Amino acid sequence: MAEPSLRPETPELLQNIYRLFRDYFDQAEKKRRWSLREDIPWQQCNPTISEAVADLVETFCAVEMFLPDYLAKTIPGVRQMRGRAWFFANWGYEESKHSMALEEWLARSGKRSDEQLADLHADVVAQEWQLPYDHARYMVCYTLIQELATWLHYVRLRKIVQDQGGCPALQRVLTLVSVDERAHFEFFRKMALLYLEHDREGTLFTLREVVNQFQMPAVHMLTDSRRRIQAVRDLKIFDEEVYLQHVVQPMLDRLGLTRADLRRKARRSFTPNGLSN
Repeated sequence: MAEPSLRPETPELLQNIYRLFRDYFDQAEKKRRWSLREDIPWQQCNPTISEAVADLVETFCAVEMFLPDYLAKTIPGVRQMRGRAWFFANWGYEESKHSMALEEWLARSGKRSDEQLADLHADVVAQEWQLPYDHARYMVCYTLIQELATWLHYVRLRKIVQDQGGCPALQRVLTLVSVDERAHFEFFRKMALLYLEHDREGTLFTLREVVNQFQMPAVHMLTDSRRRIQAVRDLKIFDEEVYLQHVVQPMLDRLGLTRADLRRKARRSFTPNGLSN
């Protein structure tokens, strides 16, 4: 099926997106702001937590460290869309705390030395992340899925930590971060609903394409990426079944859509980190 023409954003749509951002910002200021120094019980780090968990925390921390690329690549494409551009400025602040909190736990728990963390940062900055799509509507659909998947990663990791006897500091970090990620998903869900109202056929086509090509950002760019991806699969944090049942289906439910809306003839192929070939 040929791609429908991309209907330009109207002033009404852009104004509605800005209203979404203001609501998001007001709720964040009222309910979700947290302090890296004061709201995490760092003195309760559990150094006996498994190395498998530490590896996952390091992987998630590294993905968050690509923040300068995420912002530098995303904001230019939406700089004239005030609601989206200002959202990403706020999003960048929240994501920076996520990265710092994960790194702080790695250091305070003794799982990683200062030298190892410096090497991790050097590994990240040696690569440059690129946008998976060059159109704003595609990035709405991509980020919608990515934020829900990211939330799920943190929720599932927190359960693993609990099952291993717990770490109050890490569990608190993962709770705070997952709440933020869920709020990010809700912002993009509401924005996707606006796009569906604005251009249902075009937005459904875009969402169908993104669902079938989805990959989590940046993991494949890291040193030992195959090992890291396999660790995510081995601990049942993210694989094809998890993606379809716990990301795609809940996303569709929250948008008031069904799988029939995304039906296509081509069969998608799924690689270990949720990548489509």
